[in-house]
Amino acid sequence: MDMSQNHLKDWIGRTETREDRIAAFPMAALSATLDMPSDLPKDGTALPPLWHWIYFLPLYRQSEVGPDGHAQRGGFLPPVPLPRRMWAGGRFKFNTPLRAGDDVRRVSTIENVTEKSGRTGNLVFVLVRHEIFGPGGLALTEEHDIVYRDMPQPNAPAPAPVAPPADPVWTKTIVPDDVLLFRYSALTFNGHRIHYDRRYVTEVEGYPGLIVHGPLIATLLAELARSSRPEQDMLEFSFKAVAPVFDIAPFRVCGKPNEADPDELILWAENSAGNVAIEARARMRNR
Repeated sequence: MDMSQNHLKDWIGRTETREDRIAAFPMAALSATLDMPSDLPKDGTALPPLWHWIYFLPLYRQSEVGPDGHAQRGGFLPPVPLPRRMWAGGRFKFNTPLRAGDDVRRVSTIENVTEKSGRTGNLVFVLVRHEIFGPGGLALTEEHDIVYRDMPQPNAPAPAPVAPPADPVWTKTIVPDDVLLFRYSALTFNGHRIHYDRRYVTEVEGYPGLIVHGPLIATLLAELARSSRPEQDMLEFSFKAVAPVFDIAPFRVCGKPNEADPDELILWAENSAGNVAIEARARMRNR
């Protein structure tokens, strides 16, 4: 694949602006999905870190749905001619909290498009920068990494497993199932079939089970940090997808303080084999 022929670089610098309101019901619905209290929050209640993903939803029409459940290629994101699209990671800076009842605006910019060739075939990385503004100005900056890749080849080498850090201080076991994945897909208006269509994900994309959303796991890691340091606020968060997590077995979210920097938390998700699926960091600050 020659990226120059597809003019993917032409998408660098494109922007998109969306407006929304931090409504109470999606907050309560996500809280219930995460097995937390589900009372409707009052206006002014702070939105927890990463919960902004349930707003600014991609409202593409049914006639615009592609074969994988995503919107057809083109529009704001470049039309990358590779069949698999995955959330590879992200970095966040939290300036001021978004709150229930706030009118908000998100400005998104395509920062970069990069083509690479790996052991599993062609890869295209798209970096999107989101800036979210609330009543007090810039509230949140997010750098979103998207990777597009080929379908797996029969003889493609499996990536080497990554061992988790030793001696986690906080752990929580998550039992994923069809209902959890469906509810999170519905809350984020995510039509990607790998999260709910077992026949598609096993027969077309070749995975052993439904894939647990990377953003859902990242949210669970952020919640682990928040519950472990209730006296602190989160200033920064970053995560990187290392390996997929499937709904065929439980997985764990884990964390511990960085011994060299007590305000930084080292976080990770372990798949059922005990290897790292997502690695993350959070920087905290006393209120």
